[in-house]
Amino acid sequence: MNNIIYNIKINSLQGKLVDFSFFKGKHLLFVNVASKCGFTPQYKDLEELHKTYQDKLVVIGVPCNQFGKQEPGNSDEIEEFCQVNYGVSFLITEKIDVKGPNQHPLYTWLTSKKMNGKKSSSVKWNFQKYLVDSEGNLIDYYFSITKPLSSKITKHLK
Repeated sequence: MNNIIYNIKINSLQGKLVDFSFFKGKHLLFVNVASKCGFTPQYKDLEELHKTYQDKLVVIGVPCNQFGKQEPGNSDEIEEFCQVNYGVSFLITEKIDVKGPNQHPLYTWLTSKKMNGKKSSSVKWNFQKYLVDSEGNLIDYYFSITKPLSSKITKHLK
């Protein structure tokens, strides 16, 4: 059961396959992101988190349009928005479903105790965060109101 996160396939925003096993040895922070959300300014703190902890952490933004249709853009529009408005340099994946019948396998793993061995959850809104340790085990998840630079997250990176 462990390390199954490293077997999950997803494409980057540019359509290139992302191999999570490349990140073994680093924590992973998955965040379902959206361009038109009240929490969108968190991109700024996610970028700071990425730059501050890049030797220990990979921040992965996962665009999703399932909450209030707040990520209507296509890949090019999302990429431009992130770079122009927030200077995002961390990894952004293709737009996916994080819940429901077309839930991407990544989020099936993140939200199912049967898969991740730790706990079940449901994605409540944009900018919910899932932290995975350097060996591919789920540490915990954090609702949108938890800021990316919160000690709830950073304490695991010290």
